[in-house]
Formats: sequence, C-alpha cells, structure tokens
Amino acid sequence: MGKTIAEKLLSLKSSTDARAGNIVIASVDLVFVQDTTGPLTVRQFQASGFQKLANPGRTVLFIDHAAPSPSSALANDHLLLRDFARQTGAILSEAGEGVCHQLVAEKYARPGDVIVGADSHTVTAGGLGAFATGMGSSDVAVAMGLGKTWFRVPETIRVDVSGRFQKGVFAKDLILHLIGQIGADGASYKALEFSGAGISRMPVTERLTIANMAVEAGAKVGLFPSDEKTKAYLAAQSREPDWQPIAADADAAYEKTLKINLSQLVPTVSQPHTVDYTAAVTDLKGTKVQQVVIGTCTNGRLEDLKTAAGILKGKTVAPGVRLVVGPASRSILLQAMKAGYIQALVEAGAIILPPGCGPCLGLHQGVLGDAESCLSTANRNFQGRMGNPKSFVFLASTATAAATALSGEITDPREVL
Repeated sequence: MGKTIAEKLLSLKSSTDARAGNIVIASVDLVFVQDTTGPLTVRQFQASGFQKLANPGRTVLFIDHAAPSPSSALANDHLLLRDFARQTGAILSEAGEGVCHQLVAEKYARPGDVIVGADSHTVTAGGLGAFATGMGSSDVAVAMGLGKTWFRVPETIRVDVSGRFQKGVFAKDLILHLIGQIGADGASYKALEFSGAGISRMPVTERLTIANMAVEAGAKVGLFPSDEKTKAYLAAQSREPDWQPIAADADAAYEKTLKINLSQLVPTVSQPHTVDYTAAVTDLKGTKVQQVVIGTCTNGRLEDLKTAAGILKGKTVAPGVRLVVGPASRSILLQAMKAGYIQALVEAGAIILPPGCGPCLGLHQGVLGDAESCLSTANRNFQGRMGNPKSFVFLASTATAAATALSGEITDPREVL
C-alpha cells in the first residue's frame, strides 16, 4: 500500500516503514524558537546538561514577537537569546528581520524536511512540503541537543480542492471555510494533506496561508505536495537547489477525504472568540470596527500588501479606524516599498510597523481598548488575543480587511474590487 506525504517524510527521516499510528524517532533538519518561547527553551537546554547544539547551522533564534522590545523584561529575554547564539553558534534573526514563519519559508525550509519549532504556527512550512510542527519548549530543547525527536505518525485527512477562486475570494477564505466546516478540533493530531487541481494552480504564497492555519483545526501538520510551484518559489529565493518533488502515492490510505470547490467559496469571516465560528462576510455587513490589522505570518506577504494597496490607493481609511500594517519580513517591506505599495497605504492613512508579529499576540503595537473590535488577517481571535479580554477580534482575508478599513464596518471586498 502507498503512503501519504506524512508517512513518506517520517519514513525517510526515521529510516523505517512509517505508517499512521506508529511511533518513530526521526532526525530533525531545522529547529527554531522565537522570543516568547525561546528563553524557556534555552533554559531547558541548559538544565538538561547539553553542552552543544546538534546542528548549530540549522538552529535559529528569532526575535520577532516583541520586536522592538516593549519592556525591560522582554529586552532581557532578547539578551539571553543573543548570548546563547554567540555561545553556541546558533543563527540569530534580529528584531526587524521579520516573522519566524515567513523567514523559515524564505530562507530555511526545504521540501522533505522535518522541522520543529517552539511555536504552534511552525506548521506554515508545510506549504513547501516539509513535515513542520510546533512543540513545547522542553521538547524543542531536546531536539536542539540531540538532532532528533519522536513522533506518532499522524493519520491523514485528504482535502481535495477543485475549481478556481472567484473575484474577491482568497486562500484565507478557503482555510476559514474548512475550519468552520470541521471545527477547531476536527483534525486533532491529524495531517491535513491538500491536493487536487485547485492546489496545483495555487502559488506557494497562498499555500503558506493555508498551512499556517492548519493548527487551528487541531492538525499536527498541514502538508502540500512539492511541485513546479514549489520549485518556482524556491527559485525566486535563489534556492532552487533545495527543491525536490514530493507527493503522496496514488494508493495512499486516508482516514477520510474532504472535497472543496473553490468556485463555490465566498469571502468568509471568523467571529469572536473562536476561529471555527465562521460566517459569510455578507452576514456580518455593517459590524463596526475600530481597528484593522493587515500582516502577521498568515497574511503579511507581498501579495497581501499589493491587494491592500490596490483597494486603498487614492482613498482614505474611514474616520475612527486605525489601519495597522505589518510586513512579514524585511525583504517583503523592501519589495513593497519599491513597488509603491507602502506609499499607497501610508497615503491612505495606514500605520506601517517594522517587520514582525506586531499586535497579533497582544503584547504591543495595537492592543485594543475595552469593547473595541478589530478585523485582522491574523490566525487567532481567542478572547484577549490582542491584549484585552474585553475586546473582540474578527479574522478575514486581506481584501476583506482593506475593504473594511475604508468603510469602518465589515465589508464584502467584492464591493470595492
């Protein structure tokens, strides 16, 4: 019997015939932490008695979640990471370079890799055909020291995607639709494997958005094949030698198959306070917001800034609305500046943040006030997610966010595109 992508990758990295349900010990190709989980990981690494990293050149410490630092306590955590990098030879990604998940895609993740990170959205790299998953700080510390870790091989749910997106509908709408369909625990410790003609036409930038939110359905990984689109993305990063083809076998066994026709999707919004509480944007028309966030590891890519600039150019953000824009990496910021997207957004009234996570997790750069509502392109809308449990967070695509910023209320992007 053939294998799913998850079974293939864990078989390769464990040198076993890995099947769903098996326990395997697999070699790890990339380990990373960020500045809210990294300090605990470093302390656990030191407490475990490790003297050196198994692979310093493939261990990365990102300063991105609270960057620049908003407090002395977090500044000291940054010092800890910088010192650890100097002592061990680990790679340090400094404040302003960008969000860990975007930089992993740009610089480090390779098709076929096993990647573990001390962050739940490590799953993003599945968009490049990597078995990438988040783990607790203690487990990541062990992976840093040993260069390997154990997994239970997940069962796989196949998501067969057909058709083409209609005007105003994007990859974010697809993943919100899927999460709303199966629920926040609908894929707990499963692999979500995306395939079909709709996927084969989809660029990696859109695949990354979908893989990023696989964990919001409880999935261990969100996996895409490595194909010509993957090759083109890596070539654009001057990393074509990192490419290899990866696909599930035709006779692979799946727990179940879900079918989604892109042409039938509509702009979709997640309502407070759970990601699976979804609705069509038309059902929420008129809902007032005080803040709009465009960016994060989910939708802070160049294509997102292009979409937002296209909607907002020559117009002005609605009175009483704060539009906060955070490019996901320094490279994206520079490209957006060169293309004129940043100028268009600033002229429309946007606040441009340094590349990083920004207000997503509620530490700084956009904490909400009591009873305020925000529509964000981020991946989570839990109560208190953006720093205030008395506020409300909606999730949507970049186009919906830009349209909403113009009107001051949740708006169907098809009205302005």
